Amino acid sequence: MDLVGTPYIPGRGRGRISYRAPEDPSGRVLVLRQKDLASLGREALPAALVMLDGAPLAHPLIRLFDFGVPVVLLDAAQVAALPEGREAVVDGTLGRVADPGWLPGPAEGPATPPAHEGTVRTADGIPVDLGASVGGPGAARRARENGAGAIGLLRSEYLHAEEAGTPDAIRYREALRDVLELARPLPVTVRLPDLAPDKAVQWRPSAAQSGPLGLRGARLYAYEPVRSACRAEARALGDLARDFPLAVLVPFLTEVAELRRLRRELADELPDDLPVGAMLETPAAAQEIAAFLKEGDHAAIGCNDLMQGLFAADRDLPEVASLLDPYSPVTFRFLRGVAESAGAGIGRVTVCGLLPQMPGLLPVLLGLGFRAFSVEPAMLPRLAGEVAATSGARAGEQAAAVCRAADAAEVRAVLGIGERSP
Repeated sequence: MDLVGTPYIPGRGRGRISYRAPEDPSGRVLVLRQKDLASLGREALPAALVMLDGAPLAHPLIRLFDFGVPVVLLDAAQVAALPEGREAVVDGTLGRVADPGWLPGPAEGPATPPAHEGTVRTADGIPVDLGASVGGPGAARRARENGAGAIGLLRSEYLHAEEAGTPDAIRYREALRDVLELARPLPVTVRLPDLAPDKAVQWRPSAAQSGPLGLRGARLYAYEPVRSACRAEARALGDLARDFPLAVLVPFLTEVAELRRLRRELADELPDDLPVGAMLETPAAAQEIAAFLKEGDHAAIGCNDLMQGLFAADRDLPEVASLLDPYSPVTFRFLRGVAESAGAGIGRVTVCGLLPQMPGLLPVLLGLGFRAFSVEPAMLPRLAGEVAATSGARAGEQAAAVCRAADAAEVRAVLGIGERSP
């Protein structure tokens, strides 16, 4: 048995295959559907996870990075070849699930981070900023240990996700300080609360009826209790900015007027010298990147939600996950236009999300002109190696070929990325 699926979280684990999460899953390779992830506790973890028909961009899957176990995505036909109780090796770096005899060597990628401090260089000396996206103190510590040059995105909505009652400035200050101390001396960009139907928190009931394009992100800041939480966090950030290098991101904006209005409303909480920027997660916002850079101090492109908008496919639904292929040339043609619109401001733009983490795609984004990225801490060593192995000229050639490609299969061929095994 040697199945090739989609690599998701790097590392290698070995154990017996199980289709249910036992009380103690250690030493097991769990095969789960996306809807079953709620049964997976944090106290005892499996050796590895195989996700059956998971949606790679879905928030529940992205949260698996916090567990620190290797993950591979397989489809139903592949999973049919995995009988209960059979021993298997899962390599999340290569995207392979195989018999224990398949051990060509250690999991691909350096065991320890390369000697860099966030800014790595291509083979011809182009500097690239590699930051980390985190949701709490543990991930911040891993980011620093893995060589991140910054916390490029702190998902602050997760800091009080399990707590009842709207968080006030004191609670925000305590929770944020815990993260900032572990990240020190790295600069940290904090995203204000980014709540959505698929990211329910205890202190605000989910509004699932609003859908993925309804009331979410900054659109909720006009409504209680999110309005009060946003102001409380801004007040805490204003206080902490005296002791830590901070920046702020406003999520899910569509128009520049929204950023202008929010900066005005939070003027009493946020110091004038605290950088504030927009997270561009819709095609409309990304097209206006030049205007957002003029109004704000920096910007981030949220590729996961951006792709959701581009392809009109809910990122959390496994049934439409095939429409959100990260190797689609449509995405890169769109991002080429965004980079051109940013012009000289491209250095103030950070690319976030799954896209730069996928094998072979970071050099393509470099070829389009982007120079700053925020990724999961576990991905930093491999991506630093990808950067060091490419050159500006080579990245430019790959980007041009990808943008000319007719479909995702051709993009994979251009990049030498294998298709899934049958």
